Amino acid sequence: MNPAAAEFLMPGGGASITALPKVSLHDHLDGGLRPQTIIELGQEIGLDLPATDAEELGRWFSERSDSGSLVEYLKTFDVTTGVMQTHDGLVRVAREFVQDLAADGVIYGEIRWAPEQHLARGLSLDQTVEAVQEGLEAGVADAAANGHGIRVGQLVSAMRHADRGIEIAELAHRHFGNGVVGFDIAGAEAGFPAGNLHDAFDYLARNFIPATVHAGEADGLDSIRGALFDGRALRLGHGVRLAEDVHTAREDDENTYVTLGPLAQWIKDREIALELSPSSNLQTGAIEQWGDELIDHPFDLLYQLGFRVTVNTDNRLMSATSLSRELYLLAETFGYDLTDLAVFQLNAAAASFLPLEDREALADAIVTAFDEA
Repeated sequence: MNPAAAEFLMPGGGASITALPKVSLHDHLDGGLRPQTIIELGQEIGLDLPATDAEELGRWFSERSDSGSLVEYLKTFDVTTGVMQTHDGLVRVAREFVQDLAADGVIYGEIRWAPEQHLARGLSLDQTVEAVQEGLEAGVADAAANGHGIRVGQLVSAMRHADRGIEIAELAHRHFGNGVVGFDIAGAEAGFPAGNLHDAFDYLARNFIPATVHAGEADGLDSIRGALFDGRALRLGHGVRLAEDVHTAREDDENTYVTLGPLAQWIKDREIALELSPSSNLQTGAIEQWGDELIDHPFDLLYQLGFRVTVNTDNRLMSATSLSRELYLLAETFGYDLTDLAVFQLNAAAASFLPLEDREALADAIVTAFDEA
């Protein structure tokens, strides 16, 4: 079943999480395909697939992704990117991606993907960006026809282990304001610090293009430092391992007292958003030092300490999830109510790469809908 088609109510019944307006900041295009679409596109280009039944293929993705390793998790993308090498394939995937966001109640989404991974069948970098934009705009029109307003933007990603950073930064600049809203680096984190792409980040800064950087997922505090000070990141992609800089000072019968290290304090004071992805963080082993269940995730610790936490899916296909499902799981696990869920959406709206006035409009829409729920 397509997770976007499922409705999630607050634990115990009550308001529909799915129906409430939501903001998605960390959602990979090549991690959000429908299994049936993979099968059909794969047949068109003669690509061998691990399964030819949509339900079976969906299970394959979720099972292979639940490896406890980011490197193993990333191997599943060989299949999804394999069917995203043509203009028509990119258009279809992007269009359906927006349709599924809209069905899940998302009113603004930033969609990240790496154009350099979609050149195997002759497309240029610019052609890939244009094809994705065509699909995104078609998906927005489809949503409007169904009575759902949604706005989306592309986050162009450079693969951190490749040597195309400046080229992809220039690509983002060429399309900035015409669908592209920002820049990202993705791929294997450990051993590939943001500083390796310093020329790309310098170029982006000179051209006032905002960046978010994957950091604090498969690597620790040094990776986060690099994202902030080499990458000039305005948000942290995941950032969950920032909790390593949160230290227990003392405990009594009722309370645990903590202190923040200098990095955590810096991030909190400057309200740098954490793009936390609970289900994905469990699958990739990002939180293994704290445990292997959602209750062990540092999400609630970071939230209670006042960090700007946001909730994200990362890869909806691999985690068999949706944004509404992630919010439901957090509410069920940590006892959150609608007020908490509204905070997460307001945090995401404030951290989005939209102009200030548009961020304020998003916040107004969120407050109005949650107050009426």
